[in-house]
Amino acid sequence: MYNTLIKTPEFYKAGIYIRLSEADEGKAYESDSESVLNQRNMLMNFVKEKGFIFVGEYVDDGYSGTDFDRPGFASMIEDIKNKVINLVIVKDLSRLGRDHIMTGYYVETFFPENGIRFISMQEGYDNAVNQASNDSSTFIFACNDYYSKQNSVKIRNVLNDKRRNGKFIGSAPSYGYLRDPEDKGHLIPDPEYAPVVKKIFDMAYQGVGLSEITTYLNDNKIKTPSSLKRKNPHARNKYNPIWTVSSVKKILKNQMYVGDMVQSVQTKVSYKSKKKKTLPKGNWDIVKNTHEPIVDRIIFEKVQNNVKRTSVTNITKREKRLFENLLYCKECGNTLTITYRKNHDYWTINCNRYSRDPKRRMCEPHFIPYDKLENALLDAIKRTCKQYLEPIDVSNIANEINNKKNNDIKIQEKIKELESKEKEYLRKLDMLYEDKFKGMVSDEMYKRIANETEVLLSKLRSEINKLKDDTKVIKNKTDDLKQYEDKIKSLIDIENPTRELIQTIIEKIVIDKDKNIEIIYKFSILNSV
Repeated sequence: MYNTLIKTPEFYKAGIYIRLSEADEGKAYESDSESVLNQRNMLMNFVKEKGFIFVGEYVDDGYSGTDFDRPGFASMIEDIKNKVINLVIVKDLSRLGRDHIMTGYYVETFFPENGIRFISMQEGYDNAVNQASNDSSTFIFACNDYYSKQNSVKIRNVLNDKRRNGKFIGSAPSYGYLRDPEDKGHLIPDPEYAPVVKKIFDMAYQGVGLSEITTYLNDNKIKTPSSLKRKNPHARNKYNPIWTVSSVKKILKNQMYVGDMVQSVQTKVSYKSKKKKTLPKGNWDIVKNTHEPIVDRIIFEKVQNNVKRTSVTNITKREKRLFENLLYCKECGNTLTITYRKNHDYWTINCNRYSRDPKRRMCEPHFIPYDKLENALLDAIKRTCKQYLEPIDVSNIANEINNKKNNDIKIQEKIKELESKEKEYLRKLDMLYEDKFKGMVSDEMYKRIANETEVLLSKLRSEINKLKDDTKVIKNKTDDLKQYEDKIKSLIDIENPTRELIQTIIEKIVIDKDKNIEIIYKFSILNSV
């Protein structure tokens, strides 16, 4: 490609880029050259052979080529912009990426514009050399994308067959299980952590509460499920070293422990996307009696009933108090839980974090009789409402709301118009790339039109984002003020408040360990009209 040739500098500062996807890891027996170590050796030998100055390497291990949100790649782009390197070398074009539009953009636009010499060893591609092999890159980009899509379909079909046959295909087994060394798709109890799972179920079966089980696990310094799954310090997901009520509950609800294989709980939206969606239980792949159970099925079912009954009792079949979900702990920021003490027939509050594990003293106790607190809060709120709201002219607020709504309608219409233009530009880029791929448009014309379109697209998106920010500001004001318009007068005489009314005027109530109370109101919104 003649238009991508770059000027030759006095010397080259080389950066080597290495990528290994999760799919590549499982096929080492097919091609040893795919490993990070072998890619590194191959690229470093090439750097020495050509006499380039080696500056650094950028590695993305376990990242898909269809996703350009990779830490190693981002670091390389940053060094390119900062002139740290002026040469990028990869083993082959698929290592750089498998999305043909984005890969084409970096190779044919971004690298040349930033004075970067780009070499792909396997295809013999070098944008600093005028050679026929460079012209095949566009076709290779499309083939890599097509391969990625077809490979995704093939892998999914194979994995679906394995799931239906009760074979485990996940990245890590459930806590308490290990992969069978003789059969990777078969699970066996983990001699170290299977007894922990059994202990959790035994305690729950005997009526021990979730908080007490959590405290037991933390006091005995038993490793959490997430700390075992994410041993890699560079892994994307962080792990929690502390057991929580939710992590214990997750184990108690896991059907895998009775010997059933439960999979397909989530699925990817697209082969190019990392986003996953949870499937309805009817779509899960459940195959019974595929591996040795850790928990007896009768005990499991009994525990499910206990957990379900506890959840219903604690959440749905409890009277909501006036200040429910508005009370917060000053020390840790968690909500203050309101609890009904049946034996004494009164309500109390306490720090949720402290209550989950009192023995570990993860926060301070905030024990207060609720009714006494509610009365004190109502007195303070009544006084504030009368002082603050009496001077407010409700009719002025109504006019302001209508004006803001009219402005919002105009902005929304403008956004729709600009988004329609944005789609036209994107269609233009796609058609342009296809025309280039078919040889209907020259490289020089492609680059010129693509650059012009990208500039227009960037300006358009900036304008759209600014308008959307404006609508958010308007919406935040009008949504709250519309509720206030009907309630301001009733607030002045707040003798019989409802939860809805309280939540309209109170942002949150913060209480510290010494019982000092701070009420944060939403009245500031009225001042910003």
